[in-house]
Amino acid sequence: MATASPSRTRPPINNWRFLSLSLVTAFASLGLVMPAVGATKPTTDSLRQQAAAIHGTGTVGVLAQSSGPQGSQYATIGVADTATKRPVRSGDKFRIASVTKTFVATVVLQLAGEGRLSLDDAVEDWLPGVISDNGNDGGRITVRQLLNHTSGLYSYTRDIPVLNTRAGYLTQRYTTWTDAELVAMAMRHAPDFEPGTGWAYSNTNYIVAGMIIEKVTGNTWEREVMRRIIRPLHMHATSAPAARPDIPGRHLKGYSAFDDGKPAIDVTEFNPSAAGAAGGMISTTADLTRFYSALMSGRLLKPSQMAEMRTTVRAAQLDPVWPGVRYGLGLMQVPLSCGGSYFSHAGDIAGYMTRTGVSEDGRHVVVVEATGDGSAPDLDTMHVTNTLIDTQLCATDREQ
Repeated sequence: MATASPSRTRPPINNWRFLSLSLVTAFASLGLVMPAVGATKPTTDSLRQQAAAIHGTGTVGVLAQSSGPQGSQYATIGVADTATKRPVRSGDKFRIASVTKTFVATVVLQLAGEGRLSLDDAVEDWLPGVISDNGNDGGRITVRQLLNHTSGLYSYTRDIPVLNTRAGYLTQRYTTWTDAELVAMAMRHAPDFEPGTGWAYSNTNYIVAGMIIEKVTGNTWEREVMRRIIRPLHMHATSAPAARPDIPGRHLKGYSAFDDGKPAIDVTEFNPSAAGAAGGMISTTADLTRFYSALMSGRLLKPSQMAEMRTTVRAAQLDPVWPGVRYGLGLMQVPLSCGGSYFSHAGDIAGYMTRTGVSEDGRHVVVVEATGDGSAPDLDTMHVTNTLIDTQLCATDREQ
């Protein structure tokens, strides 16, 4: 079992616990080591070597898939379960955390394309009185600002014990939370900034977006994601389990030390209602590959909505991990070392770190899952994982 190494540099716990990808200024000088521009065609051996490098940073298990027109390659290393020592295998399920946001944003954009809502609608129009108090005003926040994190809303995940401490996890891991309860946590705080005047990653934005989906359609966001994306794409291993705490079928177990200096514990069982539309889904590398390929190739959104999704703003807060990153509507846009960029979303929750990368045309997709203590994913682990994605996408780009 991987445990926290005192030599590693970790962001403060509340900035990373459960998918909150915000970073503090103390890490602003850290750079991402990227591969040389002259990258060559990827091979299964090179993917294995890169997965081994991720494992070498202290993770329990690593599963990587690199896919393109010539097919898919997989690399696995480590164990899926520290008790049984079962090795990681392709097809293992895992919690995808904030990668859920791309699914939710896609549904909102589909509704916009159907004329059922506008990205410029005020949140107050759909959810009267929900965003209020302590300087929060739903009448001044648009749906677009929710999806690109320019709303200024405080992220509720800073305050929820189940995501932040060992004691909180042990006492609340089976608790069912309502969206209203999660948003109410955020409303106890003043906004981080006036709507539209800054950028800060806030999981509250996507809880509210999920509530709007339900108000517009009459169905939960989980049901709409299932109906509009998962079933049409035959993503049989993907689910939005609402409040079910286990991961059904063969899966990777997650482990977390919660940065308290004690041994890591098994944190696989977790009621995902605490994550909701901000990060409650389960999937596999193959299903995520199918989803991002379909999305970027134009199969899920009309051209005008796809253009909206790709319209980005600077997300300098994330520069220590992704230098030069921009954020669209449920998508990150990350520069490639070989020129151009790729689209992505990352997901972090106790025990699981998910990273994705897809070419602008959707032809090449890389998905990486790493399990470990998960309490605050190491910058070392993140940098090595980003290098794998960059290397694979740059190399496959030269195949064209």
